[in-house]
Amino acid sequence: MNMIWRNCVCHLRQGKVPHRCQSGAHPVAPLGSRILTDPAKVFEHNMWDHMQWSEEEEAAARKKVEENSATRVAPEEQVKFESDANKYWDTFYQTHKNKFFKNRNWLLREFPEILPVDQNAKEKVEESSWDQIRSNFSRMQGTEAHCGESCVSSAPGNKGRPNFPNPDLEEHSEGPGKTGRFPGSNATFRILEVGCGAGNSVFPILNTLQNFPGAFLYCCDFAPEAVRLVKSHASYTEARCSAFVHDVCDDGLAYPFPDGVLDAILLVFVLSSIHPGRMQAVVHRLSRLLKPGGMLLFRDHGRYDNAQLRFKKGRCLSENFYVRGDGTRAYFFTKGEVHRMFCEAGLHEKQNLVDHRLQVNRKKQVVMHRVWVQGKFQKPLHWTQRGNE
Repeated sequence: MNMIWRNCVCHLRQGKVPHRCQSGAHPVAPLGSRILTDPAKVFEHNMWDHMQWSEEEEAAARKKVEENSATRVAPEEQVKFESDANKYWDTFYQTHKNKFFKNRNWLLREFPEILPVDQNAKEKVEESSWDQIRSNFSRMQGTEAHCGESCVSSAPGNKGRPNFPNPDLEEHSEGPGKTGRFPGSNATFRILEVGCGAGNSVFPILNTLQNFPGAFLYCCDFAPEAVRLVKSHASYTEARCSAFVHDVCDDGLAYPFPDGVLDAILLVFVLSSIHPGRMQAVVHRLSRLLKPGGMLLFRDHGRYDNAQLRFKKGRCLSENFYVRGDGTRAYFFTKGEVHRMFCEAGLHEKQNLVDHRLQVNRKKQVVMHRVWVQGKFQKPLHWTQRGNE
C-alpha cells in the first residue's frame, strides 16, 4: 500500500492525473477521477482508478501466473471445452439466469459511439462521465495511433474528436442495407452486441435508444438460454431489437443482416472466452459487418488481472488461457495483442488502453488489482482486410 501512496503523491506533486498511453505512445485522458491519495482511506470506496503497479507488484503477479500455468489441462480434456463451449455457457445461464451480472450502465460513459448522431444527447450523457475529461484531453494531445499498412487514415478534421458517425460517410452507407428486407432494414443506425448474455448491456442500451427512433439493436449469443432470457425480458421488443443464437466462430454461419450495414459493434468480455487460435478469424468476420467509418468497441480481461492470478494449478489450457470450474474459459490480453489483432483485420485504432484499478471489498477488508483492456477501432473509408483482398 505504501507503493500505491508514493505513486499517487508523485503524480499530484507534478500537477497531473495519472493516465494511460495508447499504442504509439500517445497519451490518453483519465478513465476516472477517483484517485487514492491517502492509503488510510482505501476502504472508503469500492474502486480506485489509475492504480500504478510497482515493479515488485508486477514481478509478483508474473510469478503467480508462471506458477498457475506450469501444469496444463490434458489435451484430450481440452477438446471437450472447445467442442462443448456453448453447452457450458448454456448451463451457466440456466443456473444463474439474469442474476449473475449487473447491468452495464457504464457503457454510455465509455462508448458514446453506440448512440446515433445527436450531439445534444451525447453531451448530456458525457456531462457526468469520465469521457468529458478524455475528450478535452484528446483534443489537445491527439489520441490516434496508426496501425501500419493495413489501416487507412480517417477523414480529415476528425483527429482527437469522436469521429463517428461522420456526415462525410453518408454516401458510403447505402450498401447492402438499402436492398432487401431484414430485421432492422429500415433503421438509420444499427448496433450489434456480440455475446449478449442475459441482456445486461442490451436493456441499458435499449432504454437510451428510446430517444432515437431510427436506431436498431441486434444482439446474439451462442448459448440458447441466454437469448431466451433476453427475449423473455419485459423490455424486449422486436420493433427495436433482434436477438438471435449465433456462433461467431462459425464463419460460414449467416447473420440475419447483410455485410457492411452496422454502425457499431460491441465486443465486451466476449473475445476472451474464445480459443486464442480462433480470435483473429472472429475479428476479421466482424469487421466485414461494419459500414465504412463504423466502430468496433472492445473491452476485456487484461494481463495479470486478479481473476488470472486466482486460478489454481491445473486450470491452464495454454499461455494466459484458462478454464473455470464450470467449464467456461477466459483469456487475458495485453494492449499489444489487441492492437495487432484488430489492425490485422484492417481496422484503424482510435483508442487502446489498459485500465488499472484497485477493487475493494470493504466487508472483508481486502484489496485486489483489476486490469482491463479497452479499445475503439474504426473501419476506414477505403477498407482492405488482410487475407480477404
